[in-house]
Amino acid sequence: QVRLVESGGGLVRAGGSLRLSCEVSGSILRFNALGWYRQAPGKQRELVASTSTGGSTIYADSVKGRFTISRDNAKNTVYLQMNSLKPEDTGVYYCKGTGTWFEAWGQGTQVTVSS
Repeated sequence: QVRLVESGGGLVRAGGSLRLSCEVSGSILRFNALGWYRQAPGKQRELVASTSTGGSTIYADSVKGRFTISRDNAKNTVYLQMNSLKPEDTGVYYCKGTGTWFEAWGQGTQVTVSS
């Protein structure tokens, strides 16, 4: 069974930084793509950033230039470095892995940015 476990969330002031980690049970190479999503209270879950096994990345316009997604295949972990955080970045951040025939989600980690 595939498990994705996020960590690294917390409370930070606007302008601060956090690094989220998503550890994958088993080989990370099973996934064609790995992504970070977030859901703010009362809003739909949205894509923040994703990375493919080929190395291509996608970012939401709202985080371009501030967030960086990366992966360490040896550690079976994908990261989200978040800089210059804003109050509107507040939400639950989820890691998602997409394979050829399946997808898996983590349980989420809360990020709260105070003004």
